[in-house]
This record gives sequence, C-alpha cells and structure tokens, in this order.
Amino acid sequence: MHFDVAIIGAGPAGYTAAIYASRANLNTVLITGNLDGGQLLYTHKIENFPGVPSISGPDLIQIFQQQAQNLKISIIFEKICSVNLKKTPFLLQLSDKTDITADSVIIACGATPKWLNIPSEEKFKGRGISVCATCDGYFYRQKDVVIAGGGNTALYEAIFLSSIAKHLTIVNLDSQLGGEFSLRKQVLNNPKIDIINESIITHFDGDKRLENIKIKNVKTAKEKTIKTDAVFIAIGQTPNTTLFKGQLEMDKDGYLITDCQTRQTSVKGVFAAGDVQEKTFRQAIIACGTGAIAALGAEKYLIKKNK
Repeated sequence: MHFDVAIIGAGPAGYTAAIYASRANLNTVLITGNLDGGQLLYTHKIENFPGVPSISGPDLIQIFQQQAQNLKISIIFEKICSVNLKKTPFLLQLSDKTDITADSVIIACGATPKWLNIPSEEKFKGRGISVCATCDGYFYRQKDVVIAGGGNTALYEAIFLSSIAKHLTIVNLDSQLGGEFSLRKQVLNNPKIDIINESIITHFDGDKRLENIKIKNVKTAKEKTIKTDAVFIAIGQTPNTTLFKGQLEMDKDGYLITDCQTRQTSVKGVFAAGDVQEKTFRQAIIACGTGAIAALGAEKYLIKKNK
C-alpha cells in the first residue's frame, strides 16, 4: 500500500497531523501502534485545552478519532516493526508483515514513562508500584500513597490522587517542586499532600505487596523508612525512538532533532511531532501544534518534490 503521508503514532500529535494532511488532499494513513490515543489515555482531567473547558484525556482522543473518521483517513491498528528512511519512497513494515510505502513520514509515536530502575523495584511492579495514577489510583482509595517526582507529571498525579487516597507524600529530588505555577499552587495548598524535597527512594520492601520504602536525603545522606500502600513513579519519559536509531539525528536523550519551522528531521521528507521531539513542554496542545506544523511541512515538501 502506498500513501502520500504515513503518520506513526495516534496521540494528539498524530491525529492532528492526520487531520491537517487529509485536509490538504494528501492520501494519508495513520498507524496507531500499541496505544491508540497515546499517554492522553491516562490523563484523568484536562482543563487547559482551548475551547474545551473540562474533558478527560480519553474523551478528547475520541473527538480526534471521530474527526479523523469523518475525513475518511485510513487508520491501521498495527505496530511498526521496521522502517527504512534511507531512500524514497520510505518503507514501513507492520507487525502483520504488511509493507507500507510513503512519500513522506510524520513520526508522532510519543514517549514512555521512566522507572526508577533500582533492584527492589521489579518485584513490586503491579503490586504497589505504578507509573499511571489514572490507571491504578482506584485501587488505593483511602490509602497512604507516595509519588516519586516533582515536575508536571508528578503534580498532575498528586492532584488526581488527592481525590482518592487518604494521604499523599511527594518525594522530590530537587529543593522545590517544578512544573507549572497553577499546579504547584494546588499541590502546596492541599492539606492531604506532604512534600519531602532533596530526597530519593532507595529501596522498596514488603511481602507479597509493597509495604514500605526507604528514602535518602541527597544532601545529608540521612535515611528513613515510610510506610505506604503504593508508589506512583512520575519522573519523566523516554522518547520512543529506538526504531529510528542510525537513520535520524537525535539528541543525547534520544529525542529527534527537528527544524523549528517545519519539524523536519535530518532526513528530507521525514517529520516529527509531539513528545518524540519535545522534551521540555509536554502538553497536549503543544503536541497538536507540532502535529499541525509537521503536516504543513510535509505538504510543502511534497508540492516541491512533485513539481
């Protein structure tokens, strides 16, 4: 199957890129991968998306999906196993062995939450340790929980969990919370939330499930044990760019390097949008914006190419 534009990833960046590309009369395919909707599926409540005063992440994705379907965009619910971006048309091989070729590609496959990667962590994954409060918070109603992290992700998790848990403790590596001012204000003014700054979790302990954690102050090296029913890890993300190593330029953290005007990568005709190339301001509205830019960039590239 051949398309003008192939879009990899189905979060806000991918869906926006697909909508813009289709409206430019480009034959467009959206390949969802394993997670149709991206991390927005795990966002409990969104209140800063223009034109939508309050909505859940899944509901917002549903609106994107409906708009894409109305435009009759081809959507393939498969994972991409390999790509060849070294010659045109670009070649994408799907998990069902189908080959897709495209004159341009937009990469919008997002990022994956990071784990702490300490030895005792593995035992309690799914048994008290989670990276998704929206997914697992329900199981800890009126329980004591801990959040590891101090940026936007951690603050969103804390605000969401404060309506479920009995008490929250944020373990933050830095001297003060990061993230947006409005989020910090909500967290700091919440009587159910305590904050332990300049500290890290060094050990998880328990029998069949997590029961307590050890925390170490990074300045004094003093350690203490906290009893908890769950730990939600919210320390950032790793971009899903393994598939493109050796073919596209990336920074030291694995984020794709793009031109700020068109979001074109180091390969002409290949563009990137959303969290796969945005490491600072990871917001749905920004992902949508970069998705639109990437699609417009692809349109401009194809017009020039086909002259």
